[in-house]
Amino acid sequence: MAIIDNGIYVDGVRTSNPTTLDETYELMRHRGGVGWIGLYRPSETEIRSVAQEFGLHELAVDDALAGHQRAKLERYGDTLFVVLRPARYLDPLEEVEFGELHVFVGPNFVVTIRHAESPDLGAVRRRLEADPAMLARGPEAILYAILDEVVDEYMPVLAGLENDIDEIEGQLFVEEADVTQRIYELAREVIDFQRATQPLAAMLEALLRGSEKYAVDVELQRHLRDVLDHVLRVSERSASFRSILDNALTVESTIVARRQNEEMRRMTELSVHQNEEVKKISSWAAILFAPTVVAGIYGMNFTAMPELEWVFGYPMAVGLMLAMAGGLYLVFKRRGWL
Repeated sequence: MAIIDNGIYVDGVRTSNPTTLDETYELMRHRGGVGWIGLYRPSETEIRSVAQEFGLHELAVDDALAGHQRAKLERYGDTLFVVLRPARYLDPLEEVEFGELHVFVGPNFVVTIRHAESPDLGAVRRRLEADPAMLARGPEAILYAILDEVVDEYMPVLAGLENDIDEIEGQLFVEEADVTQRIYELAREVIDFQRATQPLAAMLEALLRGSEKYAVDVELQRHLRDVLDHVLRVSERSASFRSILDNALTVESTIVARRQNEEMRRMTELSVHQNEEVKKISSWAAILFAPTVVAGIYGMNFTAMPELEWVFGYPMAVGLMLAMAGGLYLVFKRRGWL
């Protein structure tokens, strides 16, 4: 069901639990108080119903229907439209999952439209219902609690990203490790995280600037400033992650280039060594080939060969072979091939 939880609160106390939108509208008209309608991936019909009942601006409704909005805060008359990008860290996958939450805040109502598992709005509702004094401060108190929950859920994400970055830093100087792709993946997650969190500071500052104009409770302003402090810390840490990953990528590129240079040097040395061996083999082959030629010629035993009957024919052939072999040896030795 799209309707996760509906409640009508009078002086910070929950007075009814309507199960349908029409019942919620009817009870709000009769009992007054503040209505908080919690929707999860509602249909267009349900969003149009809420929009018609509370007079929501068409542009905000279109954004809620289209989804995939950036984090932002917009005011249409006496209604606030807030888009938040909650996030959670998935330990088994070592990934950050981003969601989307739309919040309409009016004089006597809050409508939350959640498109992902986070944030845990049930926990927000229970926390507020346990603190009637805070809930009695009106719809702005509900918006504060939602903002606080979204920002609190960023903390485990920061811890997960920090752990991943620590693992990468530990693998940078491991010979067989190739972490370039992982650095790029983490950098993309950090950039997405920054896109989700950076607009929050400006949004909270805008809420605080309008506090006097819209008579926001002083204690609630203090709570909003506390959330703003947390947001600034989140932004600072995510920015430091970006810097660390940029440095890690530079170091990894340097290490990869060094490894490639070392590999090229080893290949060059191997090639030079192989060339030297080829020279030696070729030299000895030439030295052995020269006597073989002489031996082959005089081994043909043709009758007309005059040296066959010559008494000095054998010494001459052996001497010729030794002279040719020795001459080639000296030539190759002088050239450094042997």
